[in-house]
Amino acid sequence: MDDFLDQLNIRRIKPEDAEAITRIQAAITKSPVEIDFRHIIDEQVRRAENAGFVAELNGKVAGYMISYIIYGGFGLEKSAWIATMGVDPRLMGRGIGKRLAGEIFKAYKQKGIQHIFTTVRWDSADLLSFFKTSGFDRSNFINLRKDLNG
Repeated sequence: MDDFLDQLNIRRIKPEDAEAITRIQAAITKSPVEIDFRHIIDEQVRRAENAGFVAELNGKVAGYMISYIIYGGFGLEKSAWIATMGVDPRLMGRGIGKRLAGEIFKAYKQKGIQHIFTTVRWDSADLLSFFKTSGFDRSNFINLRKDLNG
C-alpha cells in the first residue's frame, strides 16, 4: 500500500480538473452530476486563501477535496469548511482521502485556522466513518434547511 501512496501526486486544484472531478462524482453517485465544478474550481483559484487539492495517479485525477474559509457568523470564529470531496470508487479505501485531508489540514494550520467543519448526510456511513477516522466529531451546530419550493 505504501508504494501506491508514494505514486500519488497531491497538488492544488486547477480549472482543467473540473471534467475529471465531474466524472468521479458521477461514478460515486451513479447519476448525472448537476454540480458546476468549473464554477466552484474557478472560485477556488480566484480566492487563493481557500484550499482545494486533487490527487493524481499516473497523471489522472484520482480524488479531490474542496474547502474554503468562513470568516465568522453565528458565534463561529474564522474557520474552514470542507465543501466536497470524492475519490474514484475503484480506488477507495487506499488512503487517497486521508492524504487529501492531510494537505487541507496542513494548509489551514499554516494560515492559523483552528477549526475545520463539514456536513455529512446521516445515512452516509462510509463518509461518516472517513471523517471520524480523520479526527472529526460532532460540533455545537445543527444544520437547518428551508425548502424554497414548498
